[in-house]
Amino acid sequence: MIIERKQYLSELIKKKDNGRIKIITGIRRCGKSYLLFKLYKDYLLGNGIKKEQIIEMALDEIDNIKYRNPLELNNYIKNKIN
Repeated sequence: MIIERKQYLSELIKKKDNGRIKIITGIRRCGKSYLLFKLYKDYLLGNGIKKEQIIEMALDEIDNIKYRNPLELNNYIKNKIN
């Protein structure tokens, strides 16, 4: 069963351009990743944001562990946007 997260999605959309980092927290398996990787991404793509403009990464995947280091993550993001 998929639960629509309308309130959470609405809050993300409302604060999208305020220049602040958004932090999504919650217990395991409560829908944080689904909210960001599916619902919010679909919203962005449907509102003029190109796929190439979106950087997504699951830091719990073994291939991405090195990006838990802020310096590595910063370098990765800088390389993606240049």
